[in-house]
This record gives sequence, structure tokens and C-alpha cells, in this order.
Amino acid sequence: MFDSKSISLLTEAVKHLESGFSELPDINQEPDLEGLRKTLLSVAETMRDNYPYFHPLYAGQMMKPPHPVARLAYTLALWINPNNHALDAGRASSQLEKDAVASIAEMFGWDKYLGHLTGGGTMANLEALWVAGRLNPGKLIVTSEQAHYTHGRISEILGLEFKPVPCDQKARMDLKALKQILETENVGTVVITVGTTGTGSIDPLVETLELQSQYGFRIHIDSAYGGYFTLADNLSPHGRRVYDALKSVDSIVIDPHKHGLQPYGCGCVLFRDPAIGRFYKHDSPYTYFSSSDLHLGEISLECSRAGASAVALWATQQLLPLTREGQFASDLSKSRSAALDLHQRVQEDPRFVPLMEPDTDIVVWAPKAESASRVSQLSRRIFEKTAEKNLHLAVFSYPAKKMKAVLKEMEIDQESVACLRSCLMKPQHKEWMDRIWELLNQSMQEID
Repeated sequence: MFDSKSISLLTEAVKHLESGFSELPDINQEPDLEGLRKTLLSVAETMRDNYPYFHPLYAGQMMKPPHPVARLAYTLALWINPNNHALDAGRASSQLEKDAVASIAEMFGWDKYLGHLTGGGTMANLEALWVAGRLNPGKLIVTSEQAHYTHGRISEILGLEFKPVPCDQKARMDLKALKQILETENVGTVVITVGTTGTGSIDPLVETLELQSQYGFRIHIDSAYGGYFTLADNLSPHGRRVYDALKSVDSIVIDPHKHGLQPYGCGCVLFRDPAIGRFYKHDSPYTYFSSSDLHLGEISLECSRAGASAVALWATQQLLPLTREGQFASDLSKSRSAALDLHQRVQEDPRFVPLMEPDTDIVVWAPKAESASRVSQLSRRIFEKTAEKNLHLAVFSYPAKKMKAVLKEMEIDQESVACLRSCLMKPQHKEWMDRIWELLNQSMQEID
């Protein structure tokens, strides 16, 4: 079940890495092997207390296993343990980061940009909103109400005014509500989410770009979850239009540790205008003197950053290039196919109701019942029953008023409804859908 065959390649790679330092005098680094063995086995025992995130029967939260090459390259880099803040501490890994980020930028249609890796999507979005605040001081940041909660928190930290925009029935930013805010408020930045973490929905970017020409705000894209789907060949017409328009926005965030097959944490922020680098300018008394080339710490708010993340990402993109014709893109399309399959099964089953057609690979649905409280109760019981069978789903809270639009006979006796949610991130989910549906059906029969 776990890949162990590839571990032998790590030994070969470590020896090759070591040979590059053969001119140095020997040092004694003999480890206490028995002590290591006992500690590692203790760690392994402790780590068994986990959900099977790596398995196709785990279809709950946004958990996708790293590719073997990412695991191996990351581990290999730890023998050096580079720090990509400055070339002094991560010369080779800094170049690999620049190359890897260039591939991501090219995927979005950018050849001129400023960008770097971060510790995750939260830090990447923080940098994007920090720049937005510097460019438009005192102006409002707006996101959809289904956007990630960190945007409101980040705005508070940065001292920026923030306002959520209501969503439509498809959990996308409502354009009429956005236009009303634009007409009455001093908006500096509109955050468009391309793949919300709740429903996977894609906000209407093309129409927002048209509004930008009228109202003059910045557009930041939070595609931490959904960014890589630009390579998929089975998007809806709405999704394809949005991804094709990404080259026109001001900044983009994407998380390679989600669909990019990387270990946590690995985020990325890109700015279309390289002149944004002026906001990062600072001096360091000891880290920027080994090279006249740009150090990554000079275009980042973070200081120490794991160079191993860059090594792992670069290696993965070497093996699986970010092209629409390759294996990486094909696997993304399989994940979306699995979501469309599950959505269709839910739609055709009289016991369930889907909340909306998936934009990416996240499916949200609910059992039919006479009241919001009963829907919530059944959803939680299904969640528990399927878990007993090693099928792991997630529970998602959705406004009862919006739920009423798809389940018209439901009484609204509470403000929110607990629904079921699946993130079908693994390409294997497509071939496992019959088994997933079988276990879900068994759980429903036991509840009845």
C-alpha cells in the first residue's frame, strides 16, 4: 500500500550528492542506529493514528499525497538543509526555486512577473494583500463570502478594510452584489477565488475584469486550491473562460502542496508587474553579500524558508511537466471526471440532492429531509456510518436559505445546514467511484 521500492533510489542519490564534497576532510557523523531505530518505530506507531489520507477511500478534506519524486527529492535536500532566504544558504536550491516558479508562471501565460515560493497559501495571500494595501492605501478589500476565511483575518492583521460579497446559488461571487459595493464603497482590490475550499466553485473573473475597466480596482486571484486545473481538458465553459483570462489579473496565489503533489508547506505568489519588488526592498547586514544576483529574501516577507520545498517542486515538474498534454494534466482531468461522476449519481438518486454542479473536483450534496435540522442530522449520521466502513467524507455547513432553493420542501428551522462534501483529489478516485458509491449506499440502508 505504501511505496517502499523507491527508497533504494534515495541511497544512490545520497551517495552521488556526497561525492560532490569529496575534497573536504572526513568528519565523524556515525549515528546511534539502535537509538534511531527505536525512535523511528515509535514515530511510526504514533503516526498510525491517522485517517488514510493517501487512499482513494479518503474523500474528505483537501489531502493529496506527495508524489514519490517530491518525497525523495525533499528528503535528499535535507542532507544539505538549504535555506532559500539568501544565496549564502541555498545557492542551488534558490536557482531551482526560480526555475520552478517560472514554470508555474508560464502555466498562467506570464513570461514577465515577480514571484517566489512561500510556506503556504496563507502567507502567499498575505503578501498579495500587503502589496494591495501599499498600492491602494485606505481602500477596501472584497472577497466572496465563500472565500477562504484567511482573507478577512489577513486584512485585519494588515489594518485593511474588508468586506465579503454575497454568493449566488452556485457558491460563486454574486456580480450584482459586487457591483453594488463598487458603486457605494472605495474598493481597492477584488479577490477572485478560483476553486473555493468549501465547494470548489470558481468566481466570475471575466465579468469582474469588465468591471475593473470601469472602477479601476486590482484583481487578486486566490487559486490556492484550483489553480492547476487550468491544465485540465474537461472544464465547464465557465471554468475554461476563467482560466483563459488569468493572464490579465494583477496577482495569483497557488498552492503546490494541494494539487501540485508537494509536501506541506509549499505555496506560491506571483505578481504580473515585476516593479512590485520595490515594496520588498530592505537591507541585511550579513546575508546578501555573496552574490550580486537577486536573493529570494529580497522579494519575500518571509525570512528562513525550506530550500527542500523548492528542490521537491522542481524535481516533480521535471518528471511531470506543467503542460496540457502530460500525465500531470491527465490526472487532474481524472479527478474532475470523478467529481462529475459522483455528482451525476447523487443527482439521479431520489435520496439525495446536489447543491450545485462541481466547478473543479469538490462535490457537495445532502440527504433529502423535511427540515434543515433533519438534513443536518442525517448528514452527520452518514458521515459516521461511512467512516466505520473506511470511507471518509467531510461535513460542510451551508446557509439554510440557499439550501431551500434546491430542496424546496425543506423547512428552515435553523440558519445553516450540515451537508456532505467530498474532495476527489486523487486520480484513482475515478476508478474507485463504484466502490465509494457502494459503501455510501450500504451506509444509507443501515440508517434507514
